[in-house]
Amino acid sequence: MDTLLQHLLNGLILGGTYALLGIGLTLIFGIMNVVNFAHGEFYTLGAYGAFLFLTVLRADFFVALLGAVALGVVGGAVCERVLLRPLTGESIDTTMLVMIGVWIAMQNGELLAWGGVAKSIAHPFPQAPLVLGPVSVAPLRLFVFGAALVLIVASHLLIRRTRLGKAMRATFQDRETAALMGVDIHTIHTVTFAFGSGLAAAAGALLGPVFVVSPSMGDLAALKAFCVVILGGLGNLAGATLGGLILGIAEELGAGYVSSGYRDAIGFIMIILVLLLRPSGLFARAERVG
Repeated sequence: MDTLLQHLLNGLILGGTYALLGIGLTLIFGIMNVVNFAHGEFYTLGAYGAFLFLTVLRADFFVALLGAVALGVVGGAVCERVLLRPLTGESIDTTMLVMIGVWIAMQNGELLAWGGVAKSIAHPFPQAPLVLGPVSVAPLRLFVFGAALVLIVASHLLIRRTRLGKAMRATFQDRETAALMGVDIHTIHTVTFAFGSGLAAAAGALLGPVFVVSPSMGDLAALKAFCVVILGGLGNLAGATLGGLILGIAEELGAGYVSSGYRDAIGFIMIILVLLLRPSGLFARAERVG
């Protein structure tokens, strides 16, 4: 039982960052109808952003995390404004090809800038684990989970309780009617892509100190984000949150009780089952973001 509790705790901590990735991707996909293949690269951008602020600019660790998120937000806004806005009205295939190009360009740019050797991010937390009854957890991982939880709650409050969130939900449901009611669709698209990219960058900045940072780290992260969206249902923020937690727990249990070599395969097996049994997602609801 103690081992099971330990795996569940580790899965929740990992699932929190998966949820951040999934929330950002489901917003972009649902509101903009853009399949963002570059989502994982904004995750990588956040990790390298934290490394940049810490090692080059000598910033405080927490300031570096905020700077990395800001870098993701700005990068997302620029990407939408420069590359996606001119393609308004084009088919989804066209935007998919553009985002694949962004993915390749960003990954090779990171490889050129930082080299192919993995880098570690220093952090101020003690190495000794905290013992909480039958389980133990590293202080860094506890901080990662807490920060992810705060961002998830803030995202839900933004979408559900603010005027901007209402405009985003209206755009998701019917963009033409939303435009007739005075919603600036172009601005909503820019904000959505910047917000989703910022969440991905936050996940990368939080997990960068836990693991290592490399130019290809975003490839697997993007696949996990798509898994979360499929599990949770398109446009469902609560579903994306639960989908991320479920995926993290399933991977941790699979690694603990089956084999660590099958950790990543567990998620894809779940996706196949969901697509066969409930193609709209485990938590799909009527067409709405929230």
